[in-house]
Amino acid sequence: MTERALVTGGAGFIGSHLTEALLDRGWEAHVIDDLSTGSIDNIAHLKGRRTFSYTIDTVMNRPLMAELVDRADTVFHLAAAVGVRLIVEEPVRTIETNIKATELVLELASKKNKTVLIASTSEVYGKRNGGKFLEDDDVVLGPTSRSRWCYAASKMIDEFLALAYARELGLPVAVLRIFNTIGPRQTGQYGMVVPRFVMQALSGEPITVYGNGMQRRSFTWVGDVIDAMIAVVRHSGARGEVFNVGHTKDVTIRDLAKIVKELTASESEIVFVPFEEAYAPGFEDIPQRVPDISKLAELIGYRPTLDLPEMLEHIIVDCRAKLAGRVPV
Repeated sequence: MTERALVTGGAGFIGSHLTEALLDRGWEAHVIDDLSTGSIDNIAHLKGRRTFSYTIDTVMNRPLMAELVDRADTVFHLAAAVGVRLIVEEPVRTIETNIKATELVLELASKKNKTVLIASTSEVYGKRNGGKFLEDDDVVLGPTSRSRWCYAASKMIDEFLALAYARELGLPVAVLRIFNTIGPRQTGQYGMVVPRFVMQALSGEPITVYGNGMQRRSFTWVGDVIDAMIAVVRHSGARGEVFNVGHTKDVTIRDLAKIVKELTASESEIVFVPFEEAYAPGFEDIPQRVPDISKLAELIGYRPTLDLPEMLEHIIVDCRAKLAGRVPV
């Protein structure tokens, strides 16, 4: 029997890759997306596939969502406010989108005992610094006066809700904390650093590094994250659990800019921009963010397949095509 998936936020960067992978593996996949941060271009190439369908609407549409959840076997809930810039500039939208949408998905799924995957984020670890992040680590957030932290707080509530539904109502739900993920179709519009650097380098514009560039990040190939998502929903041992998914090798943002410049053979200058100018006065960034992935590795044998230079080569090809007008931006 064909498995049926509902992918909320399925026209986004990760959502579109997930939908494509599900179709390739014989699933039926229905996408719902309001296109607030996603793009119809991300799923345009899927329209001719018999087992693919989509709805352009908000996840907050209760009657519609009730019908879509009822038809699905598994709900991949990816719809959320994304990107540091959006979070800083539109905190109300961030909080409402993240919490209300997740609450509705869990409520509707629990009525029919549907399997659910909640996409969370490494942001929930907050300002914690030093070493690899473990799922059971304490978290440290900044003050409520700084909207920078509303995203982390709202995604923590999403996790609390998911785990409560699992423990109290027996809902088969798992949570994936996704660390920085990169690949084709990602846009730098909302603050994602890799596509922004690559497009700047290819366009001959200054490569703008925010802060002093010494903050460290690990970057994960989108295909690895997708494989983990699908494996987790199929594993009974994942129910009621939280898992990190990411790469364990990190790099400073300063060095990332240098690598991008070298791989693109760009003459762009690397320029440093204070966080206050890039985002807002008093903006706080996280010094280091690297996951411990041993829990996910033990469950499904997860391991990253690509290192940063390999990922960047793929992204550079994609960005060159965008600039040449061969694929949608």
